[in-house]
Amino acid sequence: MNTNAFRLAVMPGDGIGVEVMDAALAVLDAVEKRHGLAFDRQTIPGGAHHYKETGTALDEAGFEAAAAADAVLFGAMGWPDIRYPDGTEIAPQLDLRFRMNLYAGVRPIRAIPGVPTALADPRAAGIDLVVLRESTEGLFTSRGKGVIEDDRVARDTLEITRDVTERLTRFAFRLAERRASRLGRRGTVTLVDKANVFRSFAFMRKVFYEAAAAFAEVDARHHYIDAMALDLVRRPWDFDVLPMENMFGDIMSDLGAGLIGGMGFAPSADIGDAHGLFQPSHGSAPDIAGQGKANPTAMILSLAMLLDWLGERHDSQACAEAARAVEQGVDAAFGSGEVRSYDIGGRDGTGAIARAVIGHLGA
Repeated sequence: MNTNAFRLAVMPGDGIGVEVMDAALAVLDAVEKRHGLAFDRQTIPGGAHHYKETGTALDEAGFEAAAAADAVLFGAMGWPDIRYPDGTEIAPQLDLRFRMNLYAGVRPIRAIPGVPTALADPRAAGIDLVVLRESTEGLFTSRGKGVIEDDRVARDTLEITRDVTERLTRFAFRLAERRASRLGRRGTVTLVDKANVFRSFAFMRKVFYEAAAAFAEVDARHHYIDAMALDLVRRPWDFDVLPMENMFGDIMSDLGAGLIGGMGFAPSADIGDAHGLFQPSHGSAPDIAGQGKANPTAMILSLAMLLDWLGERHDSQACAEAARAVEQGVDAAFGSGEVRSYDIGGRDGTGAIARAVIGHLGA
Protein backbone atom coordinates (compact mmCIF):
# COMPACT_ATOMS: atom_id res chain seq x y z
CA MET A 1 0.00 0.00 0.00
CA ASN A 2 1.21 3.51 -0.86
CA THR A 3 1.18 5.26 2.50
CA ASN A 4 1.16 8.65 0.74
CA ALA A 5 -2.07 8.03 -1.23
CA PHE A 6 -5.43 8.49 0.49
CA ARG A 7 -9.16 8.65 -0.14
CA LEU A 8 -10.63 11.94 1.08
CA ALA A 9 -14.34 12.61 1.61
CA VAL A 10 -15.00 16.32 1.02
CA MET A 11 -18.19 17.75 2.55
CA PRO A 12 -18.41 21.53 1.93
CA GLY A 13 -21.98 21.95 3.22
CA ASP A 14 -23.65 25.34 3.54
CA GLY A 15 -22.73 29.02 3.52
CA ILE A 16 -19.09 29.80 4.12
CA GLY A 17 -18.43 26.09 4.41
CA VAL A 18 -18.13 26.03 0.62
CA GLU A 19 -15.80 29.05 0.57
CA VAL A 20 -13.41 27.91 3.27
CA MET A 21 -13.37 24.41 1.79
CA ASP A 22 -12.22 25.82 -1.55
CA ALA A 23 -9.42 27.63 0.28
CA ALA A 24 -8.33 24.50 2.15
CA LEU A 25 -8.35 22.41 -1.02
CA ALA A 26 -6.16 25.00 -2.74
CA VAL A 27 -3.69 24.57 0.13
CA LEU A 28 -3.99 20.79 -0.22
CA ASP A 29 -3.18 21.08 -3.95
CA ALA A 30 0.10 22.79 -3.06
CA VAL A 31 0.81 20.29 -0.28
CA GLU A 32 0.36 17.34 -2.63
CA LYS A 33 2.91 18.74 -5.08
CA ARG A 34 5.49 19.67 -2.45
CA HIS A 35 5.27 16.57 -0.27
CA GLY A 36 4.55 13.81 -2.74
CA LEU A 37 1.05 13.11 -1.48
CA ALA A 38 -2.03 12.09 -3.46
CA PHE A 39 -5.63 12.51 -2.33
CA ASP A 40 -8.46 10.90 -4.28
CA ARG A 41 -11.23 13.36 -3.41
CA GLN A 42 -14.95 12.61 -3.43
CA THR A 43 -17.34 15.50 -2.84
CA ILE A 44 -20.38 14.47 -0.81
CA PRO A 45 -23.50 16.69 -0.82
CA GLY A 46 -25.26 17.38 2.43
CA GLY A 47 -26.51 20.05 4.77
CA ALA A 48 -29.49 22.35 5.26
CA HIS A 49 -29.91 23.44 1.65
CA HIS A 50 -29.51 19.83 0.51
CA TYR A 51 -32.29 18.92 2.96
CA LYS A 52 -34.51 21.68 1.59
CA GLU A 53 -33.99 20.42 -1.95
CA THR A 54 -34.15 16.67 -1.35
CA GLY A 55 -35.76 16.10 2.05
CA THR A 56 -32.55 14.46 3.30
CA ALA A 57 -29.66 16.22 5.06
CA LEU A 58 -27.22 13.41 4.26
CA ASP A 59 -28.33 10.32 2.40
CA GLU A 60 -27.12 6.83 3.14
CA ALA A 61 -24.85 6.72 0.10
CA GLY A 62 -23.14 9.88 1.34
CA PHE A 63 -22.65 8.43 4.79
CA GLU A 64 -21.22 5.21 3.38
CA ALA A 65 -18.80 7.16 1.19
CA ALA A 66 -17.64 9.19 4.19
CA ALA A 67 -17.20 6.04 6.29
CA ALA A 68 -15.20 4.36 3.51
CA ALA A 69 -12.75 7.26 3.13
CA ASP A 70 -9.43 7.49 4.95
CA ALA A 71 -10.55 10.84 6.37
CA VAL A 72 -13.37 13.37 6.10
CA LEU A 73 -12.80 17.09 5.47
CA PHE A 74 -15.93 18.95 6.52
CA GLY A 75 -16.85 22.62 5.95
CA ALA A 76 -19.99 23.73 7.77
CA MET A 77 -23.62 22.62 7.69
CA GLY A 78 -26.77 24.32 8.90
CA TRP A 79 -28.89 27.39 8.11
CA PRO A 80 -31.06 29.36 10.56
CA ASP A 81 -34.22 29.35 8.44
CA ILE A 82 -34.03 25.67 7.46
CA ARG A 83 -34.90 23.26 10.26
CA TYR A 84 -36.44 19.88 10.94
CA PRO A 85 -40.19 19.79 11.71
CA ASP A 86 -39.43 19.69 15.46
CA GLY A 87 -37.55 22.99 15.19
CA THR A 88 -34.05 21.58 15.66
CA GLU A 89 -31.11 22.49 13.45
CA ILE A 90 -29.96 20.55 10.41
CA ALA A 91 -26.69 19.09 11.69
CA PRO A 92 -25.43 16.01 9.82
CA GLN A 93 -22.09 16.48 11.58
CA LEU A 94 -23.74 15.25 14.78
CA ASP A 95 -25.12 12.21 12.98
CA LEU A 96 -21.63 11.46 11.67
CA ARG A 97 -20.14 11.71 15.17
CA PHE A 98 -22.61 9.19 16.58
CA ARG A 99 -22.71 6.79 13.63
CA MET A 100 -18.92 6.74 13.15
CA ASN A 101 -18.28 6.69 16.92
CA LEU A 102 -16.13 9.83 16.85
CA TYR A 103 -15.89 10.15 20.61
CA ALA A 104 -12.84 12.46 20.84
CA GLY A 105 -13.62 16.04 19.84
CA VAL A 106 -10.18 17.66 19.62
CA ARG A 107 -10.36 21.47 19.83
CA PRO A 108 -6.88 23.07 19.86
CA ILE A 109 -6.73 26.56 21.33
CA ARG A 110 -3.41 28.06 20.20
CA ALA A 111 -2.38 31.69 19.89
CA ILE A 112 -1.25 32.45 16.32
CA PRO A 113 1.54 34.98 15.74
CA GLY A 114 0.19 38.31 14.52
CA VAL A 115 -3.38 37.57 15.62
CA PRO A 116 -4.56 39.71 18.55
CA THR A 117 -5.62 37.81 21.65
CA ALA A 118 -8.45 38.81 23.94
CA LEU A 119 -6.14 39.13 26.95
CA ALA A 120 -3.68 41.98 27.49
CA ASP A 121 -1.30 39.81 29.53
CA PRO A 122 1.83 39.11 27.43
CA ARG A 123 1.62 35.46 28.46
CA ALA A 124 -1.45 35.15 26.20
CA ALA A 125 0.89 34.85 23.22
CA GLY A 126 1.85 31.45 24.62
CA ILE A 127 -1.66 29.99 24.87
CA ASP A 128 -1.49 26.40 23.64
CA LEU A 129 -4.03 23.96 25.05
CA VAL A 130 -6.59 21.44 23.84
CA VAL A 131 -10.23 21.21 24.83
CA LEU A 132 -11.03 17.52 24.42
CA ARG A 133 -14.78 17.26 24.05
CA GLU A 134 -16.36 13.85 24.44
CA SER A 135 -18.64 13.87 21.39
CA THR A 136 -20.95 10.84 21.57
CA GLU A 137 -22.66 10.89 24.95
CA GLY A 138 -23.13 13.24 27.90
CA LEU A 139 -26.13 15.52 27.53
CA PHE A 140 -26.09 15.02 23.75
CA THR A 141 -27.26 11.44 24.33
CA SER A 142 -30.74 12.97 24.55
CA ARG A 143 -30.62 14.51 21.08
CA GLY A 144 -33.93 13.57 19.48
CA LYS A 145 -35.03 11.69 22.62
CA GLY A 146 -36.07 14.44 25.00
CA VAL A 147 -39.56 14.27 26.49
CA ILE A 148 -42.13 17.02 27.03
CA GLU A 149 -44.98 16.10 29.38
CA ASP A 150 -48.32 17.92 29.00
CA ASP A 151 -46.53 21.11 27.93
CA ARG A 152 -45.43 21.47 31.58
CA VAL A 153 -42.12 19.63 31.96
CA ALA A 154 -39.29 18.91 29.53
CA ARG A 155 -36.65 16.29 30.28
CA ASP A 156 -33.31 15.41 28.72
CA THR A 157 -30.97 12.79 30.16
CA LEU A 158 -27.19 12.99 30.57
CA GLU A 159 -25.33 9.69 30.16
CA ILE A 160 -21.72 8.82 31.01
CA THR A 161 -20.36 5.32 30.33
CA ARG A 162 -17.24 3.59 31.57
CA ASP A 163 -16.26 2.42 28.09
CA VAL A 164 -16.26 5.87 26.48
CA THR A 165 -14.71 7.58 29.51
CA GLU A 166 -11.85 5.07 29.49
CA ARG A 167 -11.26 5.58 25.77
CA LEU A 168 -11.43 9.36 26.08
CA THR A 169 -9.01 9.27 29.01
CA ARG A 170 -6.49 7.13 27.14
CA PHE A 171 -6.82 9.43 24.13
CA ALA A 172 -6.21 12.46 26.37
CA PHE A 173 -3.06 11.03 27.93
CA ARG A 174 -1.61 9.88 24.62
CA LEU A 175 -2.27 13.34 23.23
CA ALA A 176 -0.57 14.90 26.26
CA GLU A 177 2.44 12.61 25.73
CA ARG A 178 2.77 13.75 22.11
CA ARG A 179 2.39 17.39 23.09
CA ALA A 180 4.96 17.06 25.87
CA SER A 181 7.49 15.76 23.37
CA ARG A 182 6.77 18.63 20.98
CA LEU A 183 6.67 21.36 23.63
CA GLY A 184 9.57 20.07 25.72
CA ARG A 185 7.78 19.85 29.03
CA ARG A 186 5.79 17.42 31.16
CA GLY A 187 2.23 16.84 30.02
CA THR A 188 -0.86 17.46 32.12
CA VAL A 189 -4.40 16.17 31.66
CA THR A 190 -7.10 17.99 33.64
CA LEU A 191 -10.58 16.45 33.73
CA VAL A 192 -13.27 19.13 33.78
CA ASP A 193 -16.46 18.01 35.55
CA LYS A 194 -19.11 18.80 38.15
CA ALA A 195 -18.41 15.83 40.39
CA ASN A 196 -19.37 17.69 43.56
CA VAL A 197 -23.03 17.78 42.50
CA PHE A 198 -23.85 15.07 39.96
CA ARG A 199 -23.40 11.33 40.36
CA SER A 200 -22.63 10.94 36.62
CA PHE A 201 -19.62 13.26 36.93
CA ALA A 202 -18.42 11.64 40.14
CA PHE A 203 -18.46 8.36 38.21
CA MET A 204 -16.62 9.97 35.30
CA ARG A 205 -13.91 11.22 37.65
CA LYS A 206 -13.53 7.80 39.26
CA VAL A 207 -13.08 6.10 35.88
CA PHE A 208 -10.74 8.88 34.73
CA TYR A 209 -8.30 8.33 37.60
CA GLU A 210 -8.45 4.57 37.20
CA ALA A 211 -7.46 4.85 33.54
CA ALA A 212 -4.92 7.59 34.27
CA ALA A 213 -2.90 5.22 36.46
CA ALA A 214 -1.41 3.67 33.30
CA PHE A 215 0.27 6.96 32.32
CA ALA A 216 2.92 7.72 34.92
CA GLU A 217 4.73 10.29 32.77
CA VAL A 218 1.72 12.64 32.56
CA ASP A 219 0.16 14.48 35.47
CA ALA A 220 -3.57 13.82 36.12
CA ARG A 221 -5.71 16.55 37.65
CA HIS A 222 -9.34 17.68 37.84
CA HIS A 223 -11.17 21.02 37.80
CA TYR A 224 -14.82 21.95 38.26
CA ILE A 225 -16.47 23.37 35.15
CA ASP A 226 -17.42 26.69 36.77
CA ALA A 227 -13.87 27.20 38.05
CA MET A 228 -12.52 26.29 34.62
CA ALA A 229 -14.71 28.96 32.99
CA LEU A 230 -13.00 31.45 35.31
CA ASP A 231 -9.48 30.10 34.96
CA LEU A 232 -9.58 29.66 31.21
CA VAL A 233 -9.88 33.45 31.05
CA ARG A 234 -7.68 34.18 34.07
CA ARG A 235 -4.74 31.85 33.29
CA PRO A 236 -5.20 29.79 30.10
CA TRP A 237 -1.43 29.37 29.68
CA ASP A 238 -1.42 27.04 32.72
CA PHE A 239 -3.44 24.30 31.01
CA ASP A 240 -2.60 21.51 28.59
CA VAL A 241 -5.21 18.85 27.70
CA LEU A 242 -8.74 19.31 29.09
CA PRO A 243 -11.12 16.35 28.60
CA MET A 244 -14.75 17.02 29.45
CA GLU A 245 -18.36 16.03 28.87
CA ASN A 246 -20.02 16.86 25.54
CA MET A 247 -22.03 19.97 26.46
CA PHE A 248 -19.24 21.37 28.63
CA GLY A 249 -16.82 20.92 25.73
CA ASP A 250 -19.24 22.57 23.32
CA ILE A 251 -19.27 25.70 25.46
CA MET A 252 -15.66 25.80 26.64
CA SER A 253 -14.20 25.34 23.17
CA ASP A 254 -16.02 28.48 22.01
CA LEU A 255 -14.74 30.36 25.05
CA GLY A 256 -11.23 29.21 24.19
CA ALA A 257 -11.63 30.34 20.58
CA GLY A 258 -12.57 33.79 21.84
CA LEU A 259 -9.20 34.03 23.58
CA ILE A 260 -7.19 33.57 20.37
CA GLY A 261 -9.01 35.78 17.87
CA GLY A 262 -12.34 34.05 17.36
CA MET A 263 -13.90 31.07 15.66
CA GLY A 264 -12.08 31.78 12.42
CA PHE A 265 -8.86 30.59 14.09
CA ALA A 266 -10.27 27.52 15.85
CA PRO A 267 -9.83 24.17 14.06
CA SER A 268 -11.21 20.88 15.28
CA ALA A 269 -11.25 17.15 14.73
CA ASP A 270 -13.71 14.43 15.69
CA ILE A 271 -11.76 11.20 16.04
CA GLY A 272 -12.70 7.63 16.83
CA ASP A 273 -10.89 4.35 16.79
CA ALA A 274 -11.52 3.86 13.06
CA HIS A 275 -12.46 7.24 11.56
CA GLY A 276 -11.48 10.91 11.63
CA LEU A 277 -13.48 13.98 10.61
CA PHE A 278 -11.86 17.42 10.46
CA GLN A 279 -13.69 20.74 10.39
CA PRO A 280 -13.48 24.34 11.58
CA SER A 281 -15.28 25.00 14.84
CA HIS A 282 -17.42 27.73 13.27
CA GLY A 283 -20.76 27.40 11.53
CA SER A 284 -22.05 28.41 8.11
CA ALA A 285 -22.14 32.18 8.92
CA PRO A 286 -25.12 33.25 6.77
CA ASP A 287 -24.39 36.93 7.46
CA ILE A 288 -21.18 36.87 5.38
CA ALA A 289 -21.76 33.89 3.10
CA GLY A 290 -20.94 34.58 -0.54
CA GLN A 291 -19.03 37.80 0.18
CA GLY A 292 -15.49 36.40 0.18
CA LYS A 293 -14.93 37.67 3.72
CA ALA A 294 -14.79 34.33 5.52
CA ASN A 295 -11.60 33.57 7.39
CA PRO A 296 -10.39 30.15 6.16
CA THR A 297 -7.69 29.76 8.81
CA ALA A 298 -9.67 27.35 11.00
CA MET A 299 -10.43 25.22 7.95
CA ILE A 300 -6.79 25.25 6.84
CA LEU A 301 -5.60 24.32 10.33
CA SER A 302 -8.20 21.53 10.38
CA LEU A 303 -6.54 20.28 7.20
CA ALA A 304 -3.21 20.34 9.08
CA MET A 305 -4.81 18.23 11.81
CA LEU A 306 -6.06 15.79 9.17
CA LEU A 307 -2.57 15.45 7.72
CA ASP A 308 -1.05 14.96 11.17
CA TRP A 309 -3.61 12.26 12.03
CA LEU A 310 -3.00 10.42 8.76
CA GLY A 311 0.73 10.69 9.35
CA GLU A 312 0.46 9.02 12.73
CA ARG A 313 -2.17 6.49 11.69
CA HIS A 314 -0.38 5.36 8.51
CA ASP A 315 3.19 6.04 9.59
CA SER A 316 3.54 8.58 6.79
CA GLN A 317 6.47 10.93 7.27
CA ALA A 318 5.29 12.95 4.28
CA CYS A 319 1.92 13.59 5.93
CA ALA A 320 3.56 14.57 9.21
CA GLU A 321 5.88 17.00 7.44
CA ALA A 322 3.01 18.43 5.40
CA ALA A 323 0.99 19.02 8.58
CA ARG A 324 3.83 21.00 10.13
CA ALA A 325 4.32 22.95 6.90
CA VAL A 326 0.67 24.02 6.79
CA GLU A 327 0.69 25.13 10.43
CA GLN A 328 3.94 27.00 9.92
CA GLY A 329 2.52 28.56 6.75
CA VAL A 330 -0.42 29.95 8.72
CA ASP A 331 1.89 31.30 11.42
CA ALA A 332 4.16 32.93 8.86
CA ALA A 333 1.31 34.48 6.85
CA PHE A 334 -0.20 36.18 9.90
CA GLY A 335 2.99 36.64 11.88
CA SER A 336 4.62 38.58 9.03
CA GLY A 337 1.67 40.94 8.84
CA GLU A 338 1.07 39.95 5.23
CA VAL A 339 -2.60 39.26 5.85
CA ARG A 340 -5.23 40.31 8.34
CA SER A 341 -8.67 38.74 8.10
CA TYR A 342 -11.97 40.60 8.32
CA ASP A 343 -12.87 39.06 11.68
CA ILE A 344 -9.91 40.77 13.35
CA GLY A 345 -10.39 44.12 11.64
CA GLY A 346 -8.47 43.46 8.42
CA ARG A 347 -9.45 43.55 4.75
CA ASP A 348 -8.01 40.27 3.47
CA GLY A 349 -10.58 37.81 2.22
CA THR A 350 -10.78 34.06 1.93
CA GLY A 351 -8.70 33.68 -1.22
CA ALA A 352 -6.00 36.12 -0.17
CA ILE A 353 -5.39 34.28 3.08
CA ALA A 354 -5.18 30.92 1.32
CA ARG A 355 -2.68 32.32 -1.20
CA ALA A 356 -0.58 33.78 1.61
CA VAL A 357 -0.45 30.44 3.43
CA ILE A 358 0.51 28.66 0.21
CA GLY A 359 3.24 31.23 -0.34
CA HIS A 360 4.74 30.37 3.03
CA LEU A 361 4.48 26.58 2.84
CA GLY A 362 8.15 26.24 2.01
CA ALA A 363 9.30 28.88 4.47
